[in-house]
Amino acid sequence: MAAAPACAAARQADPILHDKRLWATINVCDTVGHPDSIGIRGSMPGDGEKAEVMFMRFQVQLFASDDARWHNLSGADSGFVEVGSARKARQSGNTFTITPPRAGAAPYLLRGVVTFEWRDEDQVVRHARRSTTGAHPNATGSDPAGFSSSTCTIT
Repeated sequence: MAAAPACAAARQADPILHDKRLWATINVCDTVGHPDSIGIRGSMPGDGEKAEVMFMRFQVQLFASDDARWHNLSGADSGFVEVGSARKARQSGNTFTITPPRAGAAPYLLRGVVTFEWRDEDQVVRHARRSTTGAHPNATGSDPAGFSSSTCTIT
């Protein structure tokens, strides 16, 4: 068995990538206040480095039953959003409005994916990606309050 490259091993050993404050969740899913919408929220720990800036990218994925895989949903990508200095943990999110399926069609099963980057100037010094999971009690902006889920169904 070949050994992992030193840089890959160093990234995996980086404790910040295993920090419980690194997560993604769905905090809004087709509510009265946000019809046909999915809200994705991410949390990322800071590493205390004042010079580093943290970024998140929010994407919606659709489950396709024909191949049993998740696919990026066209037009549901925030691009990278600056969330602040890496001096402390940060949360951010994005809400996407989804055109519902036509009448009689199967509902859409959606999830979110958040890509996290810690940058020093224009250099990415750390990178992580997480699919949405549930049970994150401190997901700010939830509708209803305290909502946190791994998936969202739009009918």
